[in-house]
Amino acid sequence: MFSAALAVTLPALVVHLGPVAGGATLPTAVPTVETPATFNDDAGGNVDSDDPEVWIHPDDTDDSLVLGAEKEAGMTVFDMHGAVVQHVEPAPPPRPGDEGGRLNNLDVLYDVPIDDHDEDIAVVSDRGLDKLHIFRIDEDAAENRDDPVTDITASDAPYLFSANQDEVNEQNTAYGLTTWKSDSGTVYVIVTRSDRTDLALFRLTPNSDGTVGYRLVRRAALPDSFTLPDGTSWTPCTDPGEEPHAEGMVVDEERGLVYISQEGVGIWRANADLRSFAPVLIDKVREFGVPGTYDPVADECVAGPDPGYGGTHLSADVEGLSIYHRADRKGYLIASSQGDSTYAVYDRVPGNRHLGQFRIGDGPAVDGTQNTDSFFVTNVPVAQFRKGVMLVQDGDNTPHEVDENGEVREGTNFKYVPWESVATAFPADLRIDTEGWHPRD
Repeated sequence: MFSAALAVTLPALVVHLGPVAGGATLPTAVPTVETPATFNDDAGGNVDSDDPEVWIHPDDTDDSLVLGAEKEAGMTVFDMHGAVVQHVEPAPPPRPGDEGGRLNNLDVLYDVPIDDHDEDIAVVSDRGLDKLHIFRIDEDAAENRDDPVTDITASDAPYLFSANQDEVNEQNTAYGLTTWKSDSGTVYVIVTRSDRTDLALFRLTPNSDGTVGYRLVRRAALPDSFTLPDGTSWTPCTDPGEEPHAEGMVVDEERGLVYISQEGVGIWRANADLRSFAPVLIDKVREFGVPGTYDPVADECVAGPDPGYGGTHLSADVEGLSIYHRADRKGYLIASSQGDSTYAVYDRVPGNRHLGQFRIGDGPAVDGTQNTDSFFVTNVPVAQFRKGVMLVQDGDNTPHEVDENGEVREGTNFKYVPWESVATAFPADLRIDTEGWHPRD
């Protein structure tokens, strides 16, 4: 199912193309590395590349890794040239007819106290089983390309939102995920729920045998309806029985804040501990306030006239979120505007002033990105990316392939974009700060 990717290492390129509505032209950065093409069909193993993140090796960043959640296909580990290092299969169904594992979102954490020593770990949401998985990342195994990721989840790990397996099978289960670590080393995990506005805070609980469990701390919920300026009430159109859920999240640990993408609504800012939960909507999608009616024949929402209450930077769905860190708690909050395949950049400082948009376009050897779900950015020099890197899910990988019936196959993968390609594309350059912050500090 998997093949090694050709190592593609090119200079960072910057071009200015990609007209948008109104005739404007957006800054466009280009990727220099990509992972192997994956296909979400039986012939391709039903691989749906979704959420990437880099793990930075403590001694030699050339041995750093990229972890990529692939939904029903599990998770794959890549090197910094896009080649496959390890594949982790999803958990099987607990009973015949039950849902099996589906790895959705992940976060990497460093130096987490487990059984009297520190470990680097990845925490992953399992939408299929409504649980968390905790994986240990072994730096020696990473150097040798010898299965560096091991599942250390406690066997008695509880469901996150469901009361029993029958509820799990209904799949109103774990969806988006983000993490943060307290000064004492305690790890907290925020998880959203599929097709619901719920979110919950969990605490990781390391055990003496080296496994890790978790327990619920508190729950909260985002709004599901909104009062518009004309006094009317608006609820985003969804499939019957569903609520406007959220997936993309990122924690600004230094400020104790979490940013949350509610897909058809916009981006919220709230306290990361979910205590006294009073989220602030910092930006809205263009479709905010547009009435919609579900059409069961077309299996989609049909939009009515736009009353003009939406934002101007995001097209539904708003998806992934990540923070580019700079010194002194400065930097950028970046969001995936999936509806128009662009990325919105905001000032990290609360107030979150919008700084601009960009696209990721085709380079000489690697195609650009469309319909991005998730991405990750770091300021830290990693391997050949000496000024930082942005890892991006490409929801429409090209060149397209067709199946035996001549139909275009649903292809996805991950792209590696040098940060300087993004930063220098803007008319007023975004900053490049490789020393101002490090996740191990």
